[in-house]
Amino acid sequence: MNHQKLIYGVIGTGAIGGYYGGKLAHSGKEVHFLLHSDYDYVVAHGLQVDSCEGSFHLDAVNAYHQSADMPQCDVVLVALKSVNNHLLAQLLPPLLKSDTFVVLIQNGIGVEEDVERMLPSVQLAAGLAYICSAKTGPGRIEHQGLGRISLGNYSCKDENRMEAVVSDFFDAGLRANMVEYREARWKKAVWNMTFNGMSVVLNAQTDQLVANAATAELLHSQMLEIIHAAKAVGVENITDDYADAMLDMTRKMKPYSPSMKLDYDFHRPMEIEYLYSRPNREARRAGAPMPMMEMLEAELRFLDERNVKK
Repeated sequence: MNHQKLIYGVIGTGAIGGYYGGKLAHSGKEVHFLLHSDYDYVVAHGLQVDSCEGSFHLDAVNAYHQSADMPQCDVVLVALKSVNNHLLAQLLPPLLKSDTFVVLIQNGIGVEEDVERMLPSVQLAAGLAYICSAKTGPGRIEHQGLGRISLGNYSCKDENRMEAVVSDFFDAGLRANMVEYREARWKKAVWNMTFNGMSVVLNAQTDQLVANAATAELLHSQMLEIIHAAKAVGVENITDDYADAMLDMTRKMKPYSPSMKLDYDFHRPMEIEYLYSRPNREARRAGAPMPMMEMLEAELRFLDERNVKK
């Protein structure tokens, strides 16, 4: 597809932003990265992506320590942890033009709604990353498996801009597609709500959870609960066998610690609000409460309160 060359910004250059932004930059796209603790290192040494699909190093990175110094962009990929979304009110405006398209590559339900409330004129899409990736050191990302990214339109006025972004992802060697927004968010929740929380409360990686008959059965029941809630809130293209598909996919993955497990292990706040509280409230309003997920939310809040370093 021929289209105007897009300028990209990345807010949150970690496991997700570093990988997708790095792939775009490696393919020749103009990408500007906002960094926090890694800024000095990346300026001096560049960005390394160790990938199961081919590793690469970016020698010269357009790196910034504050967004006020960044240029205005056509597309901004937000890959912050959602617990830091309050910072977007200050971080995003310097990058925005009237037609800038912001992709929230974040987990959970309700993130777009809250960012829109904060910045009413911003054009938003959900970015659903199906990837096993981790930041393993300063300026170093390890891509362990998968990697597809789906875009769901929340408030973008120009579908052609979304198609252009998908095309750029393809040019960068990434699998990308466009999906229906609500369906995509809830389908992602089927995996996220089960494996993130269970990995924390049982102190286990994904392979251990699916290999044990008791926990595999529990995961399946939890997924069915989420699927039934998704149907109640209006998701049409989801059936009970989606739970089996998610479990089968996980069995084929390499042993993996979901992002919430890593946050817990490193004493960082867990993304409980958007991964659990919001979908739980939405399901309850729709007349399809999720008691297993509400219990998991309560357990995670207990652990989070004791675990986070003050």
